[in-house]
Amino acid sequence: MSRLSNAVLQRVRELENRTSRRDGRRRVLVDARTPVNYVVIAPVVKAMSADPRVEFVFTASEEPRRAREIYSEAPGVQIVHPLRAAGMKFDAYVASDFMWARLLRRTCRIQVFHGVAGKYGFDAPTTSMREWHRLFFINRRRLRNYIEAGAIDADSPAIRLVGYPKVDCIVDGSLQRDVILADLGLDPTRPTILYAPTRSAESSLNKMGEEVIGRLLTLGTNLIVKLHDRSRDLRESYSGGVDWVSRLQPLLPEGRALIAPHSDISPYLVAADVMVTDHSSAGFEFLLRDRPIVRIHCPELLRTANVHPAYAHLLASVSQTVETPAAVLDAVDRGLQRPFERADDRRRVAEDLFHLPGSATARAAAALYEILDLDQHHATPATQHVQEETCQRSA
Repeated sequence: MSRLSNAVLQRVRELENRTSRRDGRRRVLVDARTPVNYVVIAPVVKAMSADPRVEFVFTASEEPRRAREIYSEAPGVQIVHPLRAAGMKFDAYVASDFMWARLLRRTCRIQVFHGVAGKYGFDAPTTSMREWHRLFFINRRRLRNYIEAGAIDADSPAIRLVGYPKVDCIVDGSLQRDVILADLGLDPTRPTILYAPTRSAESSLNKMGEEVIGRLLTLGTNLIVKLHDRSRDLRESYSGGVDWVSRLQPLLPEGRALIAPHSDISPYLVAADVMVTDHSSAGFEFLLRDRPIVRIHCPELLRTANVHPAYAHLLASVSQTVETPAAVLDAVDRGLQRPFERADDRRRVAEDLFHLPGSATARAAAALYEILDLDQHHATPATQHVQEETCQRSA
């Protein structure tokens, strides 16, 4: 009876799928935990949003009450409660974290990943990833790790080597340093330091952040403090229970320093001449700028964030490692004076971690069109323009 029921259910789903596609329209559900989860998929949404055949819908399956906050930098998007989404028909479900919204109707589930820092088991999964229908890998390293960990099979049809659409704008020339700084009210003629700690009660922000900022302000440079999305979350496990915006704002002199206002760190990476971090994915993304990195070594952070040892070594190999606020100051000054030190190492690691940056959005869109069973060459002129522009920038 169970086999018969499954066969009937499969037949009903196939019929429903064919019926729902008669008008040529496809619906994609994007799920997110934090604003940066949306940032990861945003370039693909932008590239396809002008196509009338594709409709994007957004949800926050784990914390629906935070949905407006999570998508606050995506005005006008259609947000649905996960209970409503569960009964809707979607052709694709996209997540950049290990989430799994409950959907009653058959859909293609796509994991696009976020970050390349090797934290929280992302690069050494202990559970199978075989339930995902597509895995949009950022690089070959992670793909190899998943195969070696037994999370997927080497010949899995789910594998797609796509790259990281989020970082295309760092290398394609669409962001201009001086324009970004001027928009922030900072002097483009001054060197700019970016302090971007990761989220954790064991991060450099919690251990020494205020002193680090105080010392950096003595340099007379611009200073951008980029808080992790979760560092704005007052729950103990994310921020240590500290309201960091309120704590840091009085320390930052107007016209010289500020807390970065947006979730997407990419513009601030382009604006910076030197970056200070502990162990964040953004530290690796900054390698695409080929500028000096100062790494604050936080052993407890590496332990609690379950950082893959290979990634801790990678970041150490391309940065100056320090352990105290005084050493941060000296290292930043050295980076400003000698920006080309470790350049060969930075380029080598960037090439390893980012598959063909500048054209990942185009590959992701092409893979999504394949899933949706749509000919992307029949997209509207506006959609084709966005895709062609992406390809031209990467050429």
